[in-house]
Amino acid sequence: MAISKAFIASLLISLLVLQLVEADVEISNKKNGDGSKIDCGSACIARCKLSSRPNLCHRACGTCCARCNCVPPGTSGNYDKCACYANLTTHDGRRKCP
Repeated sequence: MAISKAFIASLLISLLVLQLVEADVEISNKKNGDGSKIDCGSACIARCKLSSRPNLCHRACGTCCARCNCVPPGTSGNYDKCACYANLTTHDGRRKCP
């Protein structure tokens, strides 16, 4: 009887430790920006609404958003809000993201 109580107690402690470790990993992922994804579709619609070439803008913006998980606010500029988005370039060295 004593062995089964010790076994149950150790099992409960193990489950508690496992839960704490999973919570810690989830918190660290959220701090690194990995925990939440933005809605790239609506963010790029807002970004490209004044573009003269909306299909091209949406395609480029969608690619950049998927890689960086951010889109700068507004219809142009504001690259300081999303450094990854600003640093992506084409093969010619021009800025890839609208």
